[in-house]
Order: sequence, then structure tokens, then C-alpha cells
Amino acid sequence: MRLRHLLSAATGFLVAATTVVAVAPSAQAAEWVPKTPPLSTPWTAQVSPTNALPEYPRPQLVRTEWQNLNGVWEFAGASSINNPPVGQTLPEGVLVPYPIESALSGIQRHEDNMFYRRTFTVPSTWNGRRVKLNFGAVTWETRVWVNGTQVGTHTGGFDAFSFDITNALRAGSNEIIVGAYSPIDGNRFPIGKQRRNPSGIWYTASSGIWQTVWLEPVAANHITRLDTTPDVPAGVLDLVVAGSAGQQVRAEVLSGGTVVGSATGATGGHLRIPVPNARLWSPSDPFLYDLRVTMGTDVVTGYFGMRSLGKAVVGGVMRPLLNGKFVFQLGTLDQGFWPDGIYTAPTDAALRFDLERQKALGFNMVRKHIKVEPARWFYWADRLGLMVWQDMPSLDAVDDTSAASHVNFEAELGRIVNQLKGITSIVQWVPFNEGWGEYDNARIVDLVRGIDSTRLINHNSGSNCCVSDPSPTNGDVIDDHAYQMSGGTRTPDATRIAVLGEYGGLGRRVVGHEWQPGAGFAYGDLFPEENSLTTRYVTITSEVARFAQTRGLSASVYTEPYDLENEVNGFYTYDRQVLKMTAARVLAVNQRVLAAAAGTSVNQGELTSLRVTTPGFTNRYLRHQDSLGRTDVDNGSDVLKQDATYWVRPGLASATCVSFESRNLPGRYLRHAASRIRVDASDGTSGFSADATFCPRSGSGAAALESFNNPGAFVRHFNEAVYLARSGGSNPWDTATSFAQDTTWAATIPLWRSGADLPRDQARSFRVTTPGFTDRHLRHRDGLARTDVVTSASDALTKADATFVVRRGLADPSCYSLESRNVAGAYLRHQAYRVRLSANENTDIYRRDATFCAQPGSGGVRLASLNELGTNVRHYSEEVWVSSNSGAHVYDNPTSYDQDVTWSVSAAWTP
Repeated sequence: MRLRHLLSAATGFLVAATTVVAVAPSAQAAEWVPKTPPLSTPWTAQVSPTNALPEYPRPQLVRTEWQNLNGVWEFAGASSINNPPVGQTLPEGVLVPYPIESALSGIQRHEDNMFYRRTFTVPSTWNGRRVKLNFGAVTWETRVWVNGTQVGTHTGGFDAFSFDITNALRAGSNEIIVGAYSPIDGNRFPIGKQRRNPSGIWYTASSGIWQTVWLEPVAANHITRLDTTPDVPAGVLDLVVAGSAGQQVRAEVLSGGTVVGSATGATGGHLRIPVPNARLWSPSDPFLYDLRVTMGTDVVTGYFGMRSLGKAVVGGVMRPLLNGKFVFQLGTLDQGFWPDGIYTAPTDAALRFDLERQKALGFNMVRKHIKVEPARWFYWADRLGLMVWQDMPSLDAVDDTSAASHVNFEAELGRIVNQLKGITSIVQWVPFNEGWGEYDNARIVDLVRGIDSTRLINHNSGSNCCVSDPSPTNGDVIDDHAYQMSGGTRTPDATRIAVLGEYGGLGRRVVGHEWQPGAGFAYGDLFPEENSLTTRYVTITSEVARFAQTRGLSASVYTEPYDLENEVNGFYTYDRQVLKMTAARVLAVNQRVLAAAAGTSVNQGELTSLRVTTPGFTNRYLRHQDSLGRTDVDNGSDVLKQDATYWVRPGLASATCVSFESRNLPGRYLRHAASRIRVDASDGTSGFSADATFCPRSGSGAAALESFNNPGAFVRHFNEAVYLARSGGSNPWDTATSFAQDTTWAATIPLWRSGADLPRDQARSFRVTTPGFTDRHLRHRDGLARTDVVTSASDALTKADATFVVRRGLADPSCYSLESRNVAGAYLRHQAYRVRLSANENTDIYRRDATFCAQPGSGGVRLASLNELGTNVRHYSEEVWVSSNSGAHVYDNPTSYDQDVTWSVSAAWTP
């Protein structure tokens, strides 16, 4: 045996190898040959053996002395990881920490079992201290040997772990071998969306080491974790220092290098560190404090943000809170894959880029989808100001999973939550997605809450979907997935907020930037170019803005920030080289969503209804009756719905504010006169214009309407009447009691959705208005809608086919359905975008497909589809479709779109 080498007489630590081995040549001599990825990112060529993620990997627990072990290791596949190749030179070179399936690793293939090997030397300055070997993450089972001695094992593919290797070290060169077992498929442990044979929504696996590996020296008594919980109401940081038991620690909070608060106490206890006049962290001001903690000779640094999380009824709706206020969470479905590094970003700059670009497009949140990122990703989310929903990687079985897999799932879930609960940006935990591997969901919610009770818990994102189990009563979130926004989302209840956990999935292939050319797919249509794709994004995201107040929606998650393998749903191509949408338009509509949710904007040019937000009265709407404004419960009557619907116009006195024109009394506006809100005809004077102009302000969860010419006075409901009120004024309606709630109005999708009128239960024909085609009419033939020339000389069948009876909308009474004049019980409906005639199937989808909302057109009437968002009935090459302007299809051509979707309602050819 080798003589034992005394590392430190002061501490008496003896280090011995238990197996006789020859010291192998440095594994750094192994050859790394990078492979060519299907796509290269702007950072691919920057990666080399000397700069493989050189940054300190753990920003929340930093020590100044450390040794990065990233770089070229020896590598070999194996039949198992039971017999480490001690003292043997392995045949290949792999670049750590890139997973072996990645091009950057130099391997670019999958192995179920594998060994990594290299040598290292412990700096002499570390003598007298313990040496930790740290792993950011390895998939899935890890065994580690140092100088032939097994120093530790770990199972779990997404959590960090460490081994104390001091007793296995020796003088000079040391050998390390890492064995990794990563079978991927099979339901025994969490793998997220990795698959051995990727296709569709399942992607390339990331096996073996995929995060940084490093060494650090620590004192015998040392710190292992800092659990930071800001307590904003108390003005303190609640800190629990994990580490050697029974040790005293000193913690200091710093701002700009200056200590602003400190506390001392024991490990495992709660240290309450004052943070006076705290500057609160938020997406608009992501300020972070520094943290320094000392335990004897062990000094570590970290950081945290002061912010509070919670939920409460705001504006009559259960909402999530950030720093005591409702902030709409506008996010993306960020899956964390790279074409060159798969699970591992090529560089830290690339990791930062993804988050910076999302913030630049107007997002304030990221849903980290079924993956856990390296610590530096969370650092950038904290630093840049993006809230994070953290998913738990799923078991790979879509439905039933085994009891053994549940043990692994819960163990890793617990470690992940514990490791990440000090991350400022995380605002929500998501244990399950669309029911994949879901089981015992109420118990899992309790398990997570037992570890971290400060954040909301979304038991299952997309619980309206797929293989989801029934929702438990102890979660905090109702989460729907509705990709094209064609239907409604569920509304919040007394204890749970409502969110749109996934929507969008709009696709566009970009030649030269495809994973597999021609194989790209999307969750919806594939769009041909930038304008049409952006237009559709604007259309569906505008509906998100409407849902914020109409349906109490508190968050949305767009799928997705970048393409992923053959999934071409991204704002960016998978290689991050091409932005596929127009950034300014994306930013503008995203800002509109946030403004609508905050109440600082009410969309001009649209119909809206104004709903009361005061708890106990949220079923009431502002309507006019006998010229006076009042609030009434929606009783379903046409008159009330029309009286409570208004066109939002640019403010008559200032276009930066708004005026509300009566839907059923054109030319009349809501205005204030002698403190009452009423509807009057505009007399064209500047005084009337000022009285009829209101400026949206952020109210109690929705819009407060401040008078343009009486600053500080707001539209308020009081005893069913509506006034211009000033808090604390001299009038009864000025009472300060519930003033903020009473002056807050939710601008909702209108109670009466049609902006133009059709003669109900009367026969009419619909003539084309496009110049050059005005002798053509909408008709049905052989079950399909088309346009044909119809004149007084046409035969009776043609005339009858071109005649429809206008009925109350089958799916919405404020819209219309068109029943065939000569085929009773058959209606025009669209199916796969084509308009056709078919008998009433008496299903929800049929009723929605056969319902159209009449809107003012270009010299006539548009027939807007109720459930194919943003489309109108259009004639195109004699055929009739529901079509969007600049959409994905040939019949969405923008040329003459306004004329083609405008119909002249004329006398029936067959009365």
C-alpha cells in the first residue's frame, strides 16, 4: 500500500487510497472531437475545452476558492456501472458538462451506462480543509470513485449533490471516475420530455453529466445551504443556515457593499435580519440584496430579493399577489433545450440571452417546463426580473405509474423544492402537467406545501386536459390549456386563481434554420411569413387581454419562446438565429395585456361592458336606463345586454383617454352632469367632450375611470346609481367606505357581442360588396357555401339557395345563425374553415360553428365567427371560408380582405 499522506498536521486529517492503482496520465490529453449539430447557435463555436462553462456555478452559495472540473474527460460506454475502470485509459474524449447525446460533448449518441474519468491535483493551499466534489446534475444514477475508493452515490437527474472526498485523496495527481446510469425510457424516475427515440413533443435525451462539476475546500464546520425567505411586512429576511450542527453563524445583508442589517444565531434556526426601508424586487425593478454568512472560518456569499407572494380577492376576483398587488403573469413555456448542447446551454451568455429576449418582448414570467435549470439560469431570472413557475419533471409514463416510480418522484421533488426555495423569482410550483404521471395530487400538494408554504401550488397545469385526474381542493390554481383561445377558460373560485397554462403554439418554418428540413410542425397552423404569424399572435393574445377581466384570468403562458427540434412554435428559431415575429408588435400587444389587467388601458375600437368589481356585486353591470347610468344584474334580456354594451372610442377631449358610446343609441355617450353619470347625445361642444372623457387608471384589480375634466373624481356605483365621486367628498356617494372597489370596473367582453344589427326571424340574402363582383350572392350548393351570380332571371332553386332566415345565435343570443330558406333546420356553419350547410347536430361545437356576430364592415356587415377567433365569413374564388386577414391559408390573403368579408344585407330572393 502507499504511505499515507498527511494533508494537515493541524487538523490531523489522514487521506489514504484503499486500492493500489497506478496514476494514469491526465485525462486532459484525451482527444475531444466536437460533432456537428443539426443547427448551430451563435455560441456553438465559442465552446472549447478551456472555456466549458467556466463561471462559478452556484450563485446562492459562493466560495472564493474552487476548481472547475469542466473540460475534456475520458469516456466509455459500459454494460453496467458496477466495475469502475480504475487506472485504465478510456477510449474517447467527452467535453463535460455537455450531455453525451449533444454535439458539443463530442459523443453525440446515447448510452444507458457510461464512465467518465480524469485526474486532478488538489492545490496545496487547500491543505487542512475538507474537499467537496460538487455536481450540478447528472442523469440518473451516479456513482463516484476517487483513487479507486467509492465516495458516494446519488439518484436523481435534476438536483445538485456533493460528496466529501477528503479521505480518498492523496498527494499529487488524483483519479476520479464517474459512473452514470441513464436508461431514460421506463417510468421509474422523472425524465421530463426526454426520450431515447424522440419524435413530436418528445425530445432528445440528455444523459450523464449535464451540469458543472467542481471542487471546493471547506472548513470542518461549514455551511451547506442558505434558505432565504423575505418577510416584507416585518421588514426582515428570514434566513435558515444549513450546515454543521450546533454552530454559531453571523449573517449580513448588504446593499451596494454597505451592511444594512445583521443577525447572529445557530445553524438550523431562523435568523431575522433587519432590511430597513426595503427596496422590493419585481419585474419592473429586480433589485437584489447581497448576503454574507460566516461560520468560523467558512465565509459564503449569496443574494436575495425582498418580495412577498400570496393570493387574495382583488376587484372581486381571486388573484395572485406580488408585493401585495395583483400583477398579471405574462409568460412563455420555456423548455430549456439547445440544438448544440441539448439540456445544457453552450455558454452562460446563451443562457442569459434566452431570458433577456423574453423580457425584451414584454414578458414578465417564464414557466420552466418539465425541466430544472442550472443555478445560473435562476440567477439570471432573478437579476433580469422574470417571475418563474417551476415545473417538476414528469415521470415518462403518460398515464398510470408504478409505486416504485412514486418513491423516486417524491424524493426528487422534495430535494428540488428544498434546493430552489431560496430563489427570488420562483412564484409557483407545478408538480404535474396535463396529468402525465399524476397520482395522489392532493397529497403531493400537501407535500410541497410542507416544504414551502410561501408560494402558490398549481397541482396540475392543464388540468382540463388529457389524462388529468380530478382536481384536489387544496391547490391554489385552476389551470387550463387552450391553444387557439377559441373557447373560454374556467373562472377562479373562492380559493383558487385562474390561469391559462399554455396557449398559442403558432408555427412557422424558416428554411436553413430547421432541425429536420420539412419536418417542422406546430400545435396550430403553419404560417408562411413574419407578418401573418405576428398577426395571429396579436389576435389570440388580445383575447388573453379580454379574458383578464372577463374571466378573471391572472396569467398566461405562450408556447413557446424558441423552436424545439421539429416543433416550430417559437418566437425564435431553435438556433436562436432568427426572430420569426415582428418584435415591436409582440411587445405592443403584450404591454396591452398587462395594461388591461392593471386597468390602465381599455381597448379602443371594441365593444365592451363594464362590470362591477365590488365583492358581493360582481354580477352587476353599468347600463343606461332612461338616460341615467345605473348598475343591474344581467338578467339575460336583450335590452339590458344592449344597454350595458358600449363602443370604446378615443376620448372626445383627449385621444389618450376614452369615451364610451352607447351600442344601441349611436352618437350618445356616457358623460357626467351634476355628478350623475348618464347617456346623452353629443352636442359637439368642448364642454360635452370633456364631460364624456374618462382616463383609465389602475384601480383595485381593474380600471378606475377618472374624469378628464375633474381630476381626482371617478365613476362610482352607489346604491345602484352611478355617480362621479371623490373619496371623502361632501356627497353621500363620496363616502370613503369601499371607494376603491366601487370605482373599479372590469372592462369585459361585451354582453351584446354584435356591433351591427340583422333582422331576426326574417329572410334575407347577402350580396358581395367587392367591386367587380357585386352581382354575386352567398348561397349553398351541394352542401357547401359559395357565391354565384343571382338575378331576377335566376331559377327558383338558385334564389332559394341564396336566401337565409336570420335566427338568434345558436351559441350566443347576441349573435346570429343563418338557417337555410329551403332546407329547414340546416344552418351555415364552418368546419375546417370551410363554410357549409349542414343539419343542426345539437352539439356545442356545431352551435358555435354556426354562430356569427354581426359587426360593421366596409360599407356593409361582417359576419365574425364566434369560435374561430379573428375570422370572418369571406368569399374567395367563388368559395366561402372563415378567414383571417393575413392568416396561414391562401384564402387569408390580405388583398381586398375588408371588401371580401363585407356583405350587403338585401331583400330575400325567396321571401
